[in-house]
Amino acid sequence: MPSVQRPEGHIPFRRKLAWTAGTLVLYFFLSNVILFGANQGSDIFGQFRSILAGGQGTILQLGIGPIVTASIVLQLLGGANLLGLDTDDPRDQALYQGLQKFLVLVMICLTGLPMVFAGNFLPADPQLAQTLGVPLSGIKWLIFFEIAVGGILILFMDEVISKWGVGSGVGLFIVAGVSQKLIGGLIAIPGVAGQQTGILTAWVEILLGDIPVGSPLTATGMQTLVFGVGSLLPLLTTLLIFGIVVYAESVRVEIPLSHARVKGARGKFPVKLIYASVLPMIFVRAIQSNIQFLGRILYSQLGDGMPAWLGVYSGSQSVGGLFYYLNPIHSPRQWMWWSAGAGAHHPWQILLRVFIDLVFMLLGGAIFSIFWVETADMGPEATAQQILNSGMQIPGFRQNPHVMEKVLERYIPQLAVLGGVLVGLLAVLANMLGTIGGVSGTSLLLTVSITYKLYEEIAEEQLMEMHPMMRQLFG
Repeated sequence: MPSVQRPEGHIPFRRKLAWTAGTLVLYFFLSNVILFGANQGSDIFGQFRSILAGGQGTILQLGIGPIVTASIVLQLLGGANLLGLDTDDPRDQALYQGLQKFLVLVMICLTGLPMVFAGNFLPADPQLAQTLGVPLSGIKWLIFFEIAVGGILILFMDEVISKWGVGSGVGLFIVAGVSQKLIGGLIAIPGVAGQQTGILTAWVEILLGDIPVGSPLTATGMQTLVFGVGSLLPLLTTLLIFGIVVYAESVRVEIPLSHARVKGARGKFPVKLIYASVLPMIFVRAIQSNIQFLGRILYSQLGDGMPAWLGVYSGSQSVGGLFYYLNPIHSPRQWMWWSAGAGAHHPWQILLRVFIDLVFMLLGGAIFSIFWVETADMGPEATAQQILNSGMQIPGFRQNPHVMEKVLERYIPQLAVLGGVLVGLLAVLANMLGTIGGVSGTSLLLTVSITYKLYEEIAEEQLMEMHPMMRQLFG
């Protein structure tokens, strides 16, 4: 499979920043290139759009969805030892990367073809077909070709950043899309590109008297300030999530280390509370988005003939059946049964939906955190070998990989599960309370965590630029 060539030797930090910035500019450009021949349709990903990046009706329609889905399949196959590949062998590494790219192409087809041909989520323009003198199916194949090219481009853009830039391409694309929504949710001007009033813009209008809110001491005024135009609750929730994630990133268990040959050379190996990071949450939400994608496809094909126990739809939203209960809560009004946004559902139906979402996120976060730790060479066995290869050991224990593995097993698996459960709980609570710009709780968690890790990586790169000997020490 084609791949981006790895750099030969060290890349200066400024050049890494240039590659990263250039790729991000290209990402923003492509996310605003409208699909030729397609009319505006409903966004099949809905509230999952900020997690999957990209843009509705653009060449990046699929976003990072195919990459994430392919990674899930590979993680499941690798966790079950069905691939038979040794990631330490360069040949097997090349096979693994080629298999991942091949699966991405398969996922592009499995996602893009139903989106264009089955669900009519990207309806073709009949006037263009008549003007060009081609059948409507020809325009549909053109639309599929465009979104397939976008999916391939974002795959190689991710590879460019991973090899030549700073951080991970998938993570940076999520941060870019979510940050754009957060800024829009703060300072958006009503009437511009169909946007709603931003929080800061709304408060300026409230203070100037352009938006009447009444007395804040009344129930109506309080509801307007907290849930309505003032949006105090989403603002507080966003700030709270920022604080909790930054604090949780700093909570760690530090295992003392000493050099086996150099006396007095000591260090610490930090095992963070969120050891597996919040990236496994992408996998959990990707599964949920694929489930809703399947429901929308089935409804578009079966219509009213779809069994009620499987799904009942009103427009593009599931309002009953299995797909309703598997659809996570996205805003406060969806679980407040006393408000109009919750629809005609009974309190027990809404509570059951919240409970299923909570269980799905907690179990999914714990399971995928363990998979991530094992497949990313962050488990006790791989970590013990890495520490020994660096010449370090744990004081008071024999310099043996099995002994060190036993010590690390006291911390790494437990913290991986605990961190996954914590992140899942925060994601559900953030969705229920609402966030700035209407981004999902998982997207906000990912943005804060990825930005924090990017800050640490930039600080490490700058340190190694100032002290080149450290680069040789850390490889």
